[in-house]
Amino acid sequence: MKGWQNLKDKNLIIDGMALLFRHFYATSFRQQFMYSAFDRPTNGVQGVVRHVFKLVETVQPTRLIITWDMGSQTIRNDWYPDYKKNRTAPPDELIPQFDHIKEVFDDLGIFQIGIRGYEADDIIGTLSTTFDDVVMVSGDRDLLQLLDEENELWLTKKGYTEYHHYTKERFILEHGITPRQFIDVKALMGDASDGYKGVKGVGEKTAFKLIREYGNIDNMLTNLDTLTPALRKKIEADMASLRIAHQLAKIITDVPLDAREISESSILRLSLQDVDQVLLAHDLSIARKYVGKLGL
Repeated sequence: MKGWQNLKDKNLIIDGMALLFRHFYATSFRQQFMYSAFDRPTNGVQGVVRHVFKLVETVQPTRLIITWDMGSQTIRNDWYPDYKKNRTAPPDELIPQFDHIKEVFDDLGIFQIGIRGYEADDIIGTLSTTFDDVVMVSGDRDLLQLLDEENELWLTKKGYTEYHHYTKERFILEHGITPRQFIDVKALMGDASDGYKGVKGVGEKTAFKLIREYGNIDNMLTNLDTLTPALRKKIEADMASLRIAHQLAKIITDVPLDAREISESSILRLSLQDVDQVLLAHDLSIARKYVGKLGL
């Protein structure tokens, strides 16, 4: 922890929901739901378990934290009632796996956290400002705004081992703006998957160009007369949408949580024999075989 933790500590923070959805859909399109002896679909669960333990082998963290969304309603729905309103209901085979994966991690003694009213991104954002030497793992590019000198983001790419590895330096080199300025980019372009539009007609390329040129949205609005008439018209027409989009795009980094308790509870202590027994008890045979071959 900043000022508390050992300098050699490495902290692995994982977006659990991102991995669960990823691994569910990786096999469900072939109807491979991997039912256990208890008649429970386990394809997402088995994928997440394998992925997490491969990360443990690779990163060798001092602490491991799995973060979760807790229901569809968050503080952002108070700000904007239509936030994520367009999301479809999860498939029937996925629904029981939300609880099952948490049961497995509980039995493994792996620390998990979810806080009602906040998204997993917000918890990751808060923890990224709490701990030094953080590796964040997700499929969500929104987390790029969190990059600083003390962390890195591994965006899932393929399987359990391929990622887009981002540091603050790489992001700046690649995009010509700072990670914090990415919030302004997101506000301009909006996010269709989250149900907010930003400025209609402004895509990612134009949004990056505007923030590289003006630095932030406020400065751009101060200099609207320097924009092309067409672009100025678009922004003026969607001013209210732009403001709420900026609020929605910004990850919360001060979620109320007990940092000291998390620091102590998330220290990773694995017994390979116990891991094997837990996976056997849950009839996660594919994950059990995979984990047994890792160099943990």
